[in-house]
Amino acid sequence: MVRRTTVLEVYFYSTSSGNEPVREWLKDLPKEDRRIVGFDIKTVQYGYPIGMPLTRVLHGTNGLEEIRCSLSNGIARIIFCVEDNTIILLHAFIKKTQKTPQKDLDIAIKRYKDLCKR
Repeated sequence: MVRRTTVLEVYFYSTSSGNEPVREWLKDLPKEDRRIVGFDIKTVQYGYPIGMPLTRVLHGTNGLEEIRCSLSNGIARIIFCVEDNTIILLHAFIKKTQKTPQKDLDIAIKRYKDLCKR
């Protein structure tokens, strides 16, 4: 793994109508959970690439990774990609099963492809 010397910027994926799904998801979390997620994102921002247990590459998704957050009463995942010196937060959800649901992967992949078209 090659360590970066620059701090990455964090960008929230924005839909064509201007919504930022990950930011909106974060606002709906309890205050303590928002703090935990924010700390995990900041850790990735300052230390990328990190690897397990905080981040994991999602195989078969062409460069998507997940931030693995342990919340007060569950597990959250934030799917992201890194372009140049920017972390792009694509999708976030509370995980209820062992395997990442295909529906959530599909949402992140669709948003990633949308970014590539811009």
